[in-house]
Amino acid sequence: MSTENDQDDWRRALAGDGEAFGLIFDRHRARIRRHAHGLVPAAADADDVVATTFLEAWRRRDGIRFTSGSMLPWLLRTATNVAHNHRRSTRRYRALLARLPTDVSVPDHADDDFGDGPAARSLRLLSLEHQHVITLCVLEGLSADEAAGVLGVRAGTVRSRLSRAKTQLRMHLGSPLNQYRPEGAIDEL
Repeated sequence: MSTENDQDDWRRALAGDGEAFGLIFDRHRARIRRHAHGLVPAAADADDVVATTFLEAWRRRDGIRFTSGSMLPWLLRTATNVAHNHRRSTRRYRALLARLPTDVSVPDHADDDFGDGPAARSLRLLSLEHQHVITLCVLEGLSADEAAGVLGVRAGTVRSRLSRAKTQLRMHLGSPLNQYRPEGAIDEL
């Protein structure tokens, strides 16, 4: 997790230093995009999630929570929420389109899953709370205490959600999770 001056840069950004905000964006955008890529169906949607996440950071600038000096856990949680809202909006839009009279249509290649494996697809099937704990604890390597601080719940709640989330992932995947764990991700709390 990058803790490279997030709090200092954020203070400078709040004081009107646009370059400081740009430093935070440059520091975390690739990580947020990778995270969003696993939560939305198309690459273009992942870019939208990144942009909206940083817009939300600015909109809620007084409520940012730092974990060990880093803004990344807050950004990851916000990106998960943005992706969830995007998927919900897309479902509503597609439901509306389905009610319209249809012409001969050509499949849109942007709707294809873009290389997602079964683990990424299974993650999207989890509840938002379970996505949060899997993302923060397993994929991003935060401890239960750190994740609890980001989520605003107790560490015991994080541990129980993590256990339930893993059980659900095992059911979706039908095999041990270890074969889908990204290199460097940890599972110990």
